[in-house]
Amino acid sequence: MASADLRDELLCSICLSIYTDPVTLRCGHNFCRVCIEQVLATQDESRIYTCPACRSKTRKRPALRRNIDLCNVTKRIRSTQPLHGEVTWIRCTYCFHSPVPAVKSCLMCEASLCDDHLRVHSKGPEHVLTDPSTSLENRKCPVHKKILEYYCKEDAACICVTCRLDGEHQGHQVETLDEASEKKKKKLRNVFQKLVAKREETEGRVQSLEERCRKAQEKASGEAERVTALFVDIRRRLDNVEKKLLNEISRERENTSLSLSALIQMFEIKKDELSRKMKHIEELCNMTDPLTVLQEPDTGDLCDPEEEGGDGDTGGCDIGYGKAKLISHISQTLSDLIKDVNVTFYVQDPAEILMDLNTAANNILISDDLKTVTRTEMSQNRPKTAERFQDYQDYRRGRQSHIGDNNKSWGLIRFSGQYYVVHDSKRAAQCDNILSNRFRICLDYEAGELSFYELCDPIRHLHTFTTTFRLPL
Repeated sequence: MASADLRDELLCSICLSIYTDPVTLRCGHNFCRVCIEQVLATQDESRIYTCPACRSKTRKRPALRRNIDLCNVTKRIRSTQPLHGEVTWIRCTYCFHSPVPAVKSCLMCEASLCDDHLRVHSKGPEHVLTDPSTSLENRKCPVHKKILEYYCKEDAACICVTCRLDGEHQGHQVETLDEASEKKKKKLRNVFQKLVAKREETEGRVQSLEERCRKAQEKASGEAERVTALFVDIRRRLDNVEKKLLNEISRERENTSLSLSALIQMFEIKKDELSRKMKHIEELCNMTDPLTVLQEPDTGDLCDPEEEGGDGDTGGCDIGYGKAKLISHISQTLSDLIKDVNVTFYVQDPAEILMDLNTAANNILISDDLKTVTRTEMSQNRPKTAERFQDYQDYRRGRQSHIGDNNKSWGLIRFSGQYYVVHDSKRAAQCDNILSNRFRICLDYEAGELSFYELCDPIRHLHTFTTTFRLPL
């Protein structure tokens, strides 16, 4: 209920539509600016101006003050949710006291008429009646203010009878508006049919590209899963190798540590024995009684001849942790992993590239779908133009026009059984061991890369040129 009341408050009482640029009279009633100006215009002759809502009268044309608050409210409501039931019909121009729907519009009077006013309206031939319209001024000649009845074919303009007989269009080829309209509609229908066919073709291409995109994504997802699984397996193997090697190193470290501990203990005993003998010798050297010194056993017996020179012996312990063995084991493991990796090149599917019949030489045969070219000995008898090549490579400008012999082309050539990639008359690289006769050329224009591949299994990358492209290729 509140919503309905609010809607009524926002409707102009003249057009019964939501306010457009609302203005306020002195009596306080609001109207659309255009609506109230039309009402006041009809009252100019009588010099008595009446409010359509309260009938208050004044002899001075009332000033129209814009209702800013109401204007903001109606703008916000129009932008959020239009009011249901808003009247869109055209009202009668002469029923300014209460809005009445018009049934016809007079082009001569530039007015819309309800049933009552239509009965008393002039029936003269110059008063042309049409369906109700708000753009009546556009249907009159801006120069002679007469109804537009004809279409000038030479100037592509709608004209009145005066323009045709006495005006600037005199003597021009003209048609009635209906005849010209039907001809234009016929052309538009033909254009429409062509646009329909074009749209269907475009939709087909979009669907084809979407399908290719889907397949490419599926292929990329499959490749990603394969690579992920491969590296998971590689990490697992490497982890196993790491654990095995660390265990071996730990075991060798423990064995070596035990062996060296035994040797250290043995040498500690020897050190103590040597210290004891050294002390005894010092005591003998400090004795003053020669008889006691001479009666001691020979000093050579104090040293064990078999132990001399053995201070550097480690008992044959290998403290290098088997370096050569570890390196060999790691190398063999990595070699096995590399053999398990199937290296392939992921190359994008070819784009929809079509050949140009307007530039094709006469010894080049192009398929109906414009996707395949073949050299032929039979001339195709195409018209000679400035853009057309005179041969499959243009000999008009000499050898520099050959593919690869200038700075605007890149090529893969075969000479004396060898393949080369060339650019600017220079061989960039020699491609060996080529067995296939099928190749792929991939262009990444933005990245400035032009790559050649041999279509074998798996695809083999031959060479990539890197440059900056500034013109179409």
